[in-house]
Amino acid sequence: MQQNRPDELAATSHFLSWYVNQAKTEHWSPDAAVGAARRAKLFTPEEMVCTTTLYRYIDDQRLEIRNIDLVEKANRRTKQHKSTKHKRLAGRSIEKRPKAVERRKQFGHWEMDTVVGKRNGRESVILSLIERKTRCQLLRLIDGRDSDSVEFALREIKLEWGDCLRTITADNGPEFSTLNKAFEDTDTDIFYAHSYTSPTRPTIA
Repeated sequence: MQQNRPDELAATSHFLSWYVNQAKTEHWSPDAAVGAARRAKLFTPEEMVCTTTLYRYIDDQRLEIRNIDLVEKANRRTKQHKSTKHKRLAGRSIEKRPKAVERRKQFGHWEMDTVVGKRNGRESVILSLIERKTRCQLLRLIDGRDSDSVEFALREIKLEWGDCLRTITADNGPEFSTLNKAFEDTDTDIFYAHSYTSPTRPTIA
């Protein structure tokens, strides 16, 4: 089985994260996602993988989506919207985030996500933070996709980047459920995107 080098995973991590979000919320196939991303020039060629590679990642279970999920979700779209749309947020809604964040004029507003892959035959998880104005990206290899692992990694990030973390926006996944606790001793404001609502990502908005 072909293995990806760690630098390749890091280089395409934001595209992969974007695709997983589109697959979960909009039920996009790899073909549709790659085509849309290229037409809209959301990513540079170096930041993307081709359709064949994206399908292979899904087959190898390197992403949080399976081929069968795309079909099942399309068939149960209405039902899933009813069951997940009103999931309680872990903190303040993205709707309450200052409008100035949208304009990308001020440094310090970040989007946070996790990317799941495989390394040496084992699952690996990368914590990704991307700054909205400059698209500066912070990557940390963490022990797992859980709140404890995320919080542990954030301790180091806070020490290095504390004053630069004005806001952080994350999805409503359980791995981000303790962000408010992790930043309670700082001036960083935490916001959460709603389920089935694509968060305002740096390369999308």
